[in-house]
Amino acid sequence: MKQNRTPWSPSVIALAVLVGAGPLAHATDPGHNGLIAFQADTGGGSQIYTVRSNGRDLCQITHLNGTAERPDWSPDGRRIIFEHDTEDSGNVAIMNADGSDLIEIPPAPNGFEGAPTFTPDGRQIVFLRFDFVELDNAVWSMNIDGSDRRRIIGPWPGVAAASIDFAGVSPEARTISFVGFDGVLFGPGPSFEPARALFTCGIDGGNLLQITPFTADMSIKVDWSPDGRHLLFTDNANFFHPKESANIATIRPDGTGFQYLTHLKGGEVNAFVGSYSPDGRWIVFRLEDHGRYALYRMHSDGTHLRPILGFSNFRPRSIDWGSQSEKRDHDEDDE
Repeated sequence: MKQNRTPWSPSVIALAVLVGAGPLAHATDPGHNGLIAFQADTGGGSQIYTVRSNGRDLCQITHLNGTAERPDWSPDGRRIIFEHDTEDSGNVAIMNADGSDLIEIPPAPNGFEGAPTFTPDGRQIVFLRFDFVELDNAVWSMNIDGSDRRRIIGPWPGVAAASIDFAGVSPEARTISFVGFDGVLFGPGPSFEPARALFTCGIDGGNLLQITPFTADMSIKVDWSPDGRHLLFTDNANFFHPKESANIATIRPDGTGFQYLTHLKGGEVNAFVGSYSPDGRWIVFRLEDHGRYALYRMHSDGTHLRPILGFSNFRPRSIDWGSQSEKRDHDEDDE
């Protein structure tokens, strides 16, 4: 995965936005693009926000004690599922797209539960559960009312006990992707992090496959393309190589076809992936430039960059683009 990167400053981005180039990549079963959800720090903990893809109607939709993190849209764009953390516990919660009708799903005894995502039919939730007694960190599934809990996959020999994060379900609902940790702590500065790699397995936990090496230092957030042909992620996410930038890339579910979509270098300008748009034409992501943050989108081939929220101290994280929940006009710059 040797990179050939070129500088990518805001001035270069502005030029790319004005000029534009390259073909579009369409999903085989496109949806209609709706609101974008993400978490951001309010000064008293993270809460969830939504915004339109043209940057309008930015709205904080949770005001909870503790933190609201890792939002994921339902397939119909009507609800958001997320992780609600307090000092004592973590659990999965569901709400309407405007933050109303919040339902908390109590965790099973002796457990911390979070990082939820809907299955493609919207009937079940795939989530992470850590058992404090068994020290078991695993991917589970359950119905949206919290019933019928089933363990899918957990740590395997040679990998650290707390080794799994951010599971996602493929569009055809046959494969699960997740980030695995190697258990070796290293990195620059006083804050050390374990290196991460991308894995897949069957929906039943079988056919485990490692897609990327641990040296890729994966981001926690990974997304499936709407047609199921690619996985989208960020490498060098923990800056184990501090003079190299974090960049967005794609890879096929069988581990072939690795390709960078961004080509940043120098470590001061970085791109952290959010998700594909429901129609597969766009990718939403966070752009970082010398300690300031912006929400951007680009075509799924890495061209046609456009700002959604400009550079500031406001830091969007765990970004997810939802489907259009009701008929409305497209954002004026959606095309």
